[in-house]
Amino acid sequence: MKDGAPTITTDGSGLRVAVVAASWHQQVMDGLLDGARRGLADAGVSSVEVVRVPGTFELPVACASLAERFDALVALGVVIRGGTPHFEYVCQAATVGITEVSLRTHTPIGFGVLTCDDEAQALDRAGLPGSAEDKGHEAASAAVATVVALRGVAAP
Repeated sequence: MKDGAPTITTDGSGLRVAVVAASWHQQVMDGLLDGARRGLADAGVSSVEVVRVPGTFELPVACASLAERFDALVALGVVIRGGTPHFEYVCQAATVGITEVSLRTHTPIGFGVLTCDDEAQALDRAGLPGSAEDKGHEAASAAVATVVALRGVAAP
């Protein structure tokens, strides 16, 4: 675990969660998706739907389509910097789009989008054997913990 990262333990039994995962960079995405599934299982979430989209740019529209039907979402993707401004555009669009969906729908979305300079950084965060971090697990745990925290607040 990375220094400063919280350990999140939450009971998410009974929650319905959708994991929206991009398809680019298959090895990294497989690790992120496996980590998210482990995170949800660790939280006791048994109702999980996985939706695959082509890339990270498509995550916001998929999240928008699913948000009203699930208690939480987990958005997983990876964008690796290249030699063009494409990196900045995709990262900003995904970040702003996912945030807007969450705020508009009041649906917690675990943000598991890796924005890396190179493939080695992505692999180190993908939750694969030998990876330093497990961002898929972290994103799933954060989504469930946020649902539980918000449900614990008394309605006006």
